[in-house]
Amino acid sequence: MRDTPINNNDDLHRALIAWYAQPGDLFEVPVDDYIIDIVRGDLLIEIQTKNFNALKLKLNNLTKKHHVRLVYPIPFEKQIIRLAEDGITQLSHRKSPKNGTFEQVFDELVSFPRLILKSGFSIELLLVREEEFRHYEGKRGWRRNGWVIDRRRLVQVVDQRLLETPDDLKALIPDTLKDPFTTLELAGAIKQSRRLAQRMVYCLRLMGCVKMVGKRGNAILYSNTDTPVPD
Repeated sequence: MRDTPINNNDDLHRALIAWYAQPGDLFEVPVDDYIIDIVRGDLLIEIQTKNFNALKLKLNNLTKKHHVRLVYPIPFEKQIIRLAEDGITQLSHRKSPKNGTFEQVFDELVSFPRLILKSGFSIELLLVREEEFRHYEGKRGWRRNGWVIDRRRLVQVVDQRLLETPDDLKALIPDTLKDPFTTLELAGAIKQSRRLAQRMVYCLRLMGCVKMVGKRGNAILYSNTDTPVPD
């Protein structure tokens, strides 16, 4: 157990621990057979930079007896840096055309959409500026034309939002969206892909925040509701 965080700006996870830390926090504390990033009084804080599914069992078990907060960074702005074989020399530097938004949490939240129904669980979203370093590995990096991610570095946290209830997530539906709505209309309102809008509706349905109310042509219509969805 450490009483001070490791502050390594070459690692996004460690840098976020250092950024999020407050006086009196404890770091890498064993709790119920798990290692917790930050313990703040009776609050357990886990910082996850990707893949909520990897935390599903851990969070389900911890929330049975503890207050747990999941901190998730979303790249608001990303600089992509390609490195030479020495891992130091920069070959190229460009800004990613994609800008992250709070709504993108639903891409990961599909792993456990009902967990927010537990009173002791919360999610804190951070919009961050980051640098992503890549090196070339041929076949291993087929998704990015041979380039694989080497490390991510935190540059700045530009905004944050705490989600403690389903209504906090429901608030991500724009007020300008007419009710009832389709996932295509939701996608246009949040200026994101229809795939993300579909995941957003899926999660909000299971939270009891929206419900299916009919069809418009072949498109399913959804409406805001306070009626919980049974298991």
